[in-house]
Amino acid sequence: MEIGQRIRNARKARGLTLEALANQVDTDTGNLSRLERGKQGASQELLTKIFNVLQLEVSHIRPKAEYAGGAYELDNIEVVSRVENRPRKGYPLISWVTAGEWAESPDNFQPGDAEDWIGSTENAGSAGFWLKVRGDSMTCAGNPSFPAESLILVRPEADVISGKYYVVEMLDSGEKTFKQYVEDAGLKYLRPLNPSYRTIEIDGNCRFIGRVIDTKMTGL
Repeated sequence: MEIGQRIRNARKARGLTLEALANQVDTDTGNLSRLERGKQGASQELLTKIFNVLQLEVSHIRPKAEYAGGAYELDNIEVVSRVENRPRKGYPLISWVTAGEWAESPDNFQPGDAEDWIGSTENAGSAGFWLKVRGDSMTCAGNPSFPAESLILVRPEADVISGKYYVVEMLDSGEKTFKQYVEDAGLKYLRPLNPSYRTIEIDGNCRFIGRVIDTKMTGL
């Protein structure tokens, strides 16, 4: 993955806007945007500031002779991520308690922190992870249905789209839940598939940890 994309992914995972990150590293949003899109290089000083803020580790940076003023080309920067060293058999199965922290800072975790590693044909990104469904609020007679103990694959940093399924953290309680996101008549909801449970109206009081893009049944 290009360094600019790595920076963008890490910034979004930490909930930082371009402006917020630019303010922290003493640059402007235009320079940062071009850097993320691979349209320009950056000085070693600026890159060091960005890596420190985003908690990315740099193994080495090699200067290009044709760059003046100590600038460096993006493709000459190697970023080390512990997540990339994970076993190549899939994505980690983690606990609900860990889910938010893993989505925000996957580099802070080691492969052994996962309960298991499970494969998927879907691309959940470098920070993707599996969760085990709790309870029956997402169980229904139709399709899809997500019974208790089934597995769901979560892709952090995914766009929020009405009708899709997400793992969400409620900011007031810190509780994490798995629901369908619905927009209707200007209002936003988290909807369970089981009609026995109530639909939750939301208005900036939650954080979307990631979108569910795959599921597996267990115990069959």
